[in-house]
Amino acid sequence: MRSALLTASGWVLLLVGVVLFPLPGPGLLLMAVGMALLAERYAWARRYVDALRHRALLSAARGVVTIPKALWTLAVTVALTGSGALWLWKPPQPSWWVLPDWTWLPGGFWAGVSQALSGLVTLVLVGYAWQRFHHRPDLVAELESGPPKERSAALR
Repeated sequence: MRSALLTASGWVLLLVGVVLFPLPGPGLLLMAVGMALLAERYAWARRYVDALRHRALLSAARGVVTIPKALWTLAVTVALTGSGALWLWKPPQPSWWVLPDWTWLPGGFWAGVSQALSGLVTLVLVGYAWQRFHHRPDLVAELESGPPKERSAALR
């Protein structure tokens, strides 16, 4: 029963994530959580999640390896969070906006909420990456050498 519930939840989250993906917000996060749940049951999903985890950790490590890179990562993350605040504030369309009216902050309030929450989650992840990888060239080198072979081979 538990396995069927996890599998159904995984498929629902994956599909909702696919639908929400083009919008600002948590579409990608929902897809990742859905795949993680499916990885509990399916080897193909486990291989995908392992590869995704490795790429995410490697990108996180590279994003904080030096102070300038960490500051740049932090700046982009704060801009992401701030863009959600812009959606929530919903200022009037400026006169210099040359695109059609519907392109000015599409999605409304809930797009802003999801964008701001995504930004906050990303801030937490940047803090985690800083704590785990900054000044740890051994961990970065281990990640750059590739994904762990023994786990990948066991899943084939």
